[in-house]
Amino acid sequence: MTPTTVGAPDLLAAVRTHTGTAILHNGAPIGYRELTARASAVAAALGPHPGAVGVYTSRTPETVIALLGVLTAGGAYVPVDPAYPEERQEAMLAAAGTGTVLVTAPGQAPPPGAVVVDVRGLGETDTETEPSPVDGTDAAYILFTSGSTGAPKPVVTPRRAISTVTAALRDLFGVTPADRVLQFASLSWDTCFEEILPALTSGATLVVDDEAHTGSFPRFLRMTAERGVTVLDLPTAYWHELVRHLAEDGGTLPESLRLLIIGGEAAAPARLAEWHGLGAGGVRLLNTYGCTETTLITHAVELGETVEGRVPIGRALPHVLERVTPEGELLIGGPALSLGYLGLPEATAARFGGDGFFRTGDRVERLPDGRLLHLGRLDGEVKIRGVRVDPAEVESLIGAHPDVAAVAVTGMAAAGRTVLTAYVVPAAHADPGALRASVLARLRATAPAHLLPGRLRVVPELAHTASGKVDRAGTRRRYEQGGEA
Repeated sequence: MTPTTVGAPDLLAAVRTHTGTAILHNGAPIGYRELTARASAVAAALGPHPGAVGVYTSRTPETVIALLGVLTAGGAYVPVDPAYPEERQEAMLAAAGTGTVLVTAPGQAPPPGAVVVDVRGLGETDTETEPSPVDGTDAAYILFTSGSTGAPKPVVTPRRAISTVTAALRDLFGVTPADRVLQFASLSWDTCFEEILPALTSGATLVVDDEAHTGSFPRFLRMTAERGVTVLDLPTAYWHELVRHLAEDGGTLPESLRLLIIGGEAAAPARLAEWHGLGAGGVRLLNTYGCTETTLITHAVELGETVEGRVPIGRALPHVLERVTPEGELLIGGPALSLGYLGLPEATAARFGGDGFFRTGDRVERLPDGRLLHLGRLDGEVKIRGVRVDPAEVESLIGAHPDVAAVAVTGMAAAGRTVLTAYVVPAAHADPGALRASVLARLRATAPAHLLPGRLRVVPELAHTASGKVDRAGTRRRYEQGGEA
């Protein structure tokens, strides 16, 4: 097949048609012309078809410029959080097959051996770099999900998928050049693309502001009002806390706000009831669902009342094919499906099969009007801060500690969010009193924050099933409900 400018290049063409302010960074504007000129400089520095390009992210315009530059060059964007332990960074770059790494902020230090390009020093090109010809099946970006082996699993998202979904989200969100969209999500996770791409391909302004990440709700709300933010895309857990703050402390939403999008985990009916009690009827509240492997959002619904005490995840977007198995598992197909896990054919076959559908592992129920209710997982995976985590990966990391004989990890609800709890059995030679601190220190040196247990208990033994397998739920019941200490 002859390569064509299918997929991400049409996104880039859409960005180039706009004028005005593209990014508002801490109140300082960056125009669309400057944005595309600097992205062109990145593409020129990379050269045509650079393959997988690592990008050390920062909450700056340079990360967005790097993303657009990599796509312009015909490469695959591979975001890396510089806060991750060095061992994790190296594993991600190696798994993605990156040869070049872009840095976007001072102090970022990629592992030795990488070709490093500093985006800040590239400036602008006098002429726009034309997007390199690509096919719709070429990779647009590579992200990592949790896996049972203890190593990150690289998910390859093709150009056609991100192009299809960006168009669908522009329609779903109703984004126009008059909008100001806050960039809030981690730049190492795919939710950030829900904010960046629909905004910039619609001529809207992307708001990047340090005040969004201070942990203070008053400062967050003041900043969104001062910047005139019209669209917020928040993790459900953060929205829970924001609603509680508004209900208890009497804060107010910015008058400019017209759309609030939530997603990542189940919305609490109690918080939804509080939301409706705030008098925010002029703000459209959209609940969303999706997986990394199915590219951003596949289902959405405007939230009104709960259904049997549960909050629906909505209906499939027009580009999405769906099936529900007799066991209730949701399967997703269509043009937005990823290409699978890079270098992991067995894992790809297990989740993608050969019928063009991805097995989400989520159990759902279809309501008479077509909306879906989420009923939980069919496997042991949990959502931590909106990120899917396989407890087996955390167990693998903890089990590598020489003083650990056995471990079970499970998710538990605490203060309106899910936290990981680890139950660790010490080896015969180990000092039980020192084990907790030792395990956590080792984890902090090797694992990203979302894989760190919120609670770690040293216990004498784990519960097991009749077949001898570790029983995570049984272990949790034993030590959390008045059983053995």
